Amino acid sequence: MGVAAIFIEDQAAPKKCGHMEGKRVIEQKSMVHKIEAACAARENDDFFLLARTDAIEPHGLRDALKRGAAYLEAGADGIYFEGATEVKQLEKIGQEFGKVPLAVSVLEGGGKTPWLPPAQFFDLGFSMLLYPTSIIFRVSKTIAQAAKDLKNGREMPQSDALNMTEFEEIVALQFWAQIENKFPV
Repeated sequence: MGVAAIFIEDQAAPKKCGHMEGKRVIEQKSMVHKIEAACAARENDDFFLLARTDAIEPHGLRDALKRGAAYLEAGADGIYFEGATEVKQLEKIGQEFGKVPLAVSVLEGGGKTPWLPPAQFFDLGFSMLLYPTSIIFRVSKTIAQAAKDLKNGREMPQSDALNMTEFEEIVALQFWAQIENKFPV
């Protein structure tokens, strides 16, 4: 199928956004078994396994760091530390794990992890940065404004939008037309 990576997390069900309060994590031993099983099921060494821990909020940074080390020992290729709340925590994570692929997510507009420029995250040792809300929150605001404008009979200001040609370029319409021609239905 072309899948090159997967991440497995230690958050207990029911799962919540990693920046929400009240998360619970499974026992470290159970997560280690999940990682070992995933590693045993790998068909090749190129398949990347990222182990995520949500332990910072419920158990503190020390527990999350211990979990990260255990997950690497179990065979994970990288660690995703979710929910750091201050730069000092990010620095500590980078100091202890900066030699392995590290992931972190930053939820602009309400998340716990401080927003830093990507170069600063890279300097701290993080190589994978996730911004799950940055685009969707902006798009949602734009959609709400567009719906309000339509409701009020206001024409779309061209300065607030793309034109048709720009849109076709962004969505690579010509490329997809070639694909459709290669594989007609």
